[in-house]
Amino acid sequence: MKKLLKFASVLLFVAVLASCTAYKSVPYLQNVDQVELEKKPLYDAKIMPKDLLTITVNTTDPEAAAPFNLTVQTVLNAQSKSTYSQPALMMYLVDNEGMIDFPVLGRLKVGDLTKTQAEEMIRQGLKPYLKEVPIVNVRMANYKISVLGEVARPGTFSISNEKVNIFEALALAGDMTVWGVREDVKLIREDSNGERQVISLNMNDAEVINSDYYYLQQNDVVYVTPNKVKARNSDIGSATSLWFTAGSMLVSIASLLVNILR
Repeated sequence: MKKLLKFASVLLFVAVLASCTAYKSVPYLQNVDQVELEKKPLYDAKIMPKDLLTITVNTTDPEAAAPFNLTVQTVLNAQSKSTYSQPALMMYLVDNEGMIDFPVLGRLKVGDLTKTQAEEMIRQGLKPYLKEVPIVNVRMANYKISVLGEVARPGTFSISNEKVNIFEALALAGDMTVWGVREDVKLIREDSNGERQVISLNMNDAEVINSDYYYLQQNDVVYVTPNKVKARNSDIGSATSLWFTAGSMLVSIASLLVNILR
């Protein structure tokens, strides 16, 4: 009887130890009480090549501002025999040199500028052509990020407010699964010069909030690596893995019983 109690105690200890070890790899920001969060300037996205921009110019005189608000015709129903269309604000595609063609002002260098800087540059350029200082609004129409790997809903997500951090990106994808490696989340980024980076982020460490990569840029890709258990299951199949695991546990238990009862 004592041997059986000893055996049960060993099994309970092993189970508790395994559960504690597994739990330690799951929570985010585990050392938040030990990390001093830095105060940084508010994030403002920069315009990059291949961005699509909508630029609106407004004054109290709509006719004076009209030449700077170009529109294009869009088809409402392409399958209909009758063609119906309505005007939509034209978008400006930023080329590889960071340039756009703007009415009257011509070629403008907007690459690597924030929205605020681009708006101020256009505002100053329009002063000679308007009686009053215009209100200029620049928006990025194709601001998006992608999240894939061990998340609940992988995909590409459009960001309407042009600002998203790494935790918000994971939330959009339904958060990581239990098989995601939280200590090594990969961030894939290409800058305005075409240089690519693969950055490793430890989501368990609260220092990630102080990282220069905490806020994502447009077209960033976040990849959550699967852990060894998920990779093993993918190789041999979930059912086969389950049988192998159960078999090895039975063998281990049998060996332990033989040693205890010997």
